[in-house]
Amino acid sequence: MPGILTYLREDVCTALKKDPAAQSLLAVVTYPGLHAVWMHRIEHALWSRGYQVLARIISHVTRLLTGVEIHPAANIGRRVFIDHGMGVVIGETADIADDVHMYHGVTLGGNDSRPVKRHPTVEEGAVLGANATLVGDITIGEEATVGAGAVVVDSVPAGVTVTGNPATPVEDEPAEPDHDSGAQVDPSVTASRSIEFLSC
Repeated sequence: MPGILTYLREDVCTALKKDPAAQSLLAVVTYPGLHAVWMHRIEHALWSRGYQVLARIISHVTRLLTGVEIHPAANIGRRVFIDHGMGVVIGETADIADDVHMYHGVTLGGNDSRPVKRHPTVEEGAVLGANATLVGDITIGEEATVGAGAVVVDSVPAGVTVTGNPATPVEDEPAEPDHDSGAQVDPSVTASRSIEFLSC
């Protein structure tokens, strides 16, 4: 199992690579989205070991400081990047795989009052746009994209982009790359930033 320093380095490197506004290591380590993920790892470890009240207390402090609310029981993978972060809500039974990128205002909500799996599963490499709302025990497939403001109540297949309320697949994918996602950053800029933190 990777050590804490490995997780920290991966998270910082991910932010440097995905956020075009990230110009330095110092800037990145101030990101509230990173703080929320780091604190959640502590909260989740406490929750899993039976210290549930303590985990909830720390999660409330994290929410106060970062604007991000993640239930301590939620499962979050590696290199998950919460961009900006304010207003993000992730419910108890949510599962988020590696390399997921989400923007501010995203909600992973439940729709069942019973203690069952009732929050979304987000698979590897998915992107969740600003203020997207995902509700229920649905799955967002690998490399899928949920557009800003979309309301998703059904599962999204891998690689598909959905938008709207209720969310539906986009028929014609745009030819232009989404520069806001940070998917196409000048390699020379990325390289110069990455060298600041070991071997990003």
